[in-house]
Amino acid sequence: MKKNNQLLNLLINIAIPAIILTKLSRETYLGPVNALLIALAFPLAYGLYDFIVLKQKNFISILGFVGVLISGSIGIFKFPPQWIAVKEASIPLIIGIVVLISTKTSWQLLKKFIYNREVLDIDQIEMTLAANNTHKKLENTLNRANILLAFSFFFSAILNYVLAVALVRSMPGTPEFNEEIGRMTALSFPIIALPSTIIMVGILWYLIHSIKKLTNLNLDELMAEKFREKKKEE
Repeated sequence: MKKNNQLLNLLINIAIPAIILTKLSRETYLGPVNALLIALAFPLAYGLYDFIVLKQKNFISILGFVGVLISGSIGIFKFPPQWIAVKEASIPLIIGIVVLISTKTSWQLLKKFIYNREVLDIDQIEMTLAANNTHKKLENTLNRANILLAFSFFFSAILNYVLAVALVRSMPGTPEFNEEIGRMTALSFPIIALPSTIIMVGILWYLIHSIKKLTNLNLDELMAEKFREKKKEE
């Protein structure tokens, strides 16, 4: 089955719609309604392509569609600024809940993004686990890492909510509102994205360290073939 390019996935479903909403919603460009409809078209089209052509559900497309719909609706209908805080918290909260629910399922999110053949040499790892009789221990490790990943999103939801409540107080549609959104966006990296990234790096380290311990393979042996070839070329 053809795999999704995760960078393209995030770009089409999250980044491009966000840019359209924040940069092109003014009446001098697309206007709020047209900007919302065009922004929604990206995750909708990508999600339908995955569902119809690749025969798989795209969680990122669903998430992007919902996020864009909420953001655009707040601006168009001029909801109270408190709704921005709800929106900012709701996306990582929803992700966290889905990640937590996925822990003991075949579509565990951690497996989708890290424990897969694009990143790791799964065949080599599985063969070694079978020889060492440690496959169950790896499943337990993946479950723990997935739960930690879920709680990292819950942590992000709390930080998002607090930051939005503290900074966004003007009504949507006003210059003050746009300035507050810009300030919140600027501060979101050092206050939210950086700590969340550090936590996720810690989870990744825990997972790789555990796999190395369970398989007695070094890092080069764990990585997918394309990474080993790239390292040889360097």
